[in-house]
Amino acid sequence: MQKDVEATAEGSVLSGKLKDYYQLMKFTLSFTVVFSSVVSYLLVPGVSFSIVSVLLLFAGGLLVTGSANAINQVSEKDTDAMMKRTSSRPVAAGRMSVDEAWTFALVTGVAGIFILGYWFNWTAAALSAFSLFLYGFIYTPLKKVHSIAVLVGAIPGALPCLIGWVAGADTFSAGGWILFALQFFWQFPHFWAIAWVAYADYSKAGFRLLPSTGGPTKYAAVQAILYSVILIPIGVMPYVFGMSGAVSLVIVAAANLFMLWQCIRLYREMDVRAARRVMFSSYIYLPVVLLALLADKAG
Repeated sequence: MQKDVEATAEGSVLSGKLKDYYQLMKFTLSFTVVFSSVVSYLLVPGVSFSIVSVLLLFAGGLLVTGSANAINQVSEKDTDAMMKRTSSRPVAAGRMSVDEAWTFALVTGVAGIFILGYWFNWTAAALSAFSLFLYGFIYTPLKKVHSIAVLVGAIPGALPCLIGWVAGADTFSAGGWILFALQFFWQFPHFWAIAWVAYADYSKAGFRLLPSTGGPTKYAAVQAILYSVILIPIGVMPYVFGMSGAVSLVIVAAANLFMLWQCIRLYREMDVRAARRVMFSSYIYLPVVLLALLADKAG
């Protein structure tokens, strides 16, 4: 009986620890990031599906992204503790020490970069290291200084597309930059919508993320519209450069127009409900666009 109780207690401790690491690396966010990298890899001309390569790219990307997210949580443990939606994170809540989180970040970062370099190429690995550094040590502290942090953060946010492309092509070429641009400009309406919805929490923590110092204003909504407009010509580029066919051209154009319409509605309605529509539309946008390009891959 005593052994059963001890086994149950040990299982509970292990389960709790695994859950903490899951939160530390922001698994859902990391999965989304790595998804764009894998799709970009598979869009490279001449690259065919290989379960081994896909799993290794997924593992390497997940480890690097998890490392960046761990650094983010260590750096923001005090502000995370102030916000309702982040107060339960392991470092902020005190369930995990700063040293343990740093160890996790170091081990996962090094392991992920090594996987990408050894299995694919060291250019992709170097891009991953740069992305990790930019997100963890530049973007993260800049969030409290100036709203330009969103611009800086959009670079590591879009680099997974370029990393995936370079991993497959072993060089920089137009396709990788087009995918980078799509994900780069998509992030502005996406992130500003999140900042609009969570404005009270972000303000309490001292984060300056909306493009207007006045918070959720018409100016912020106009900026979201402008970046959505920029996505429209970029969405045509995969077809122009022969990366995909006419079917995906139509799907991507429809997705871009839908995003633009949601941003226009935000400008007209100026409320959290409209911002939440932009936010959820952006969540749907990216997988729809990437999967449409992959399904309609030319050649």
